[in-house]
Amino acid sequence: MDNIHQTAVIEDGATIHETAEIGPYCVIGKDVSIGPGTVLKSHVAIAGKTTLGEGCSVFPFASLGHLPQDLKFNGELSEVQIGNNCVIREHVTINPGTEGGGSLTKIGNNCLIMVAAHIAHDCILGNDVILVNNATLGGHVIIGDYAIIGGLSAVHQFVRIGSHAMVGGASGVETDIIPFGSATGNRAVLSGLNLTGMKRRNFPREEIHALRNAYKMLFGDEGTFQDRIALVTEKYPDSDVVKSVLDFINGETKRGFCQP
Repeated sequence: MDNIHQTAVIEDGATIHETAEIGPYCVIGKDVSIGPGTVLKSHVAIAGKTTLGEGCSVFPFASLGHLPQDLKFNGELSEVQIGNNCVIREHVTINPGTEGGGSLTKIGNNCLIMVAAHIAHDCILGNDVILVNNATLGGHVIIGDYAIIGGLSAVHQFVRIGSHAMVGGASGVETDIIPFGSATGNRAVLSGLNLTGMKRRNFPREEIHALRNAYKMLFGDEGTFQDRIALVTEKYPDSDVVKSVLDFINGETKRGFCQP
């Protein structure tokens, strides 16, 4: 095929759409599936049960689907699923899941994974997520839609990061970050809301206003945290963005919450 370079090594059994392009010196394992219009630039190594959707671009020296860096991994069947229109830049590593985490690492659509970022086993990323250069995710991390993880940041295993949240560069994230939250620091603290991101995505002014007030109430100093959750729930029953934050807080957490 003209769209597969003669130096590429593709094992029997791999599924490659006829419109995909495989560049020089790529190595593709037998259980890999590559969707229409996806381009591997060169020197890309893909192993295991790894699926790339439609229209993705993978840059040189990315490593996808190779064994997870988890000492508990015992060779069980696991996989990586990558959605449509994702850009995966140079030296990115994405590891498959493990039995202890559902055996799946999953990345949504339209994600941008910049140079040398690492996505460990059993991570789940939503749509339109950005990982800036050298961002690192431990195992079992969950990231909501449109979240941005700053460069040189490190996210501890089992942390949840809500949709539209922003993590500043060089931050160490040990606790969950609420949707729309903005966190930064050597050990990240909540520094406010990602209002710039909300405005860029055309959230209504009344929703932004409601969320700002709810944030002040949730992280104020009156009563217990549970009291403040109840108060916000009662005061903003019709706000979708406030509800998304409350649902996140009321969800299961293994790491607690990032606080101001």
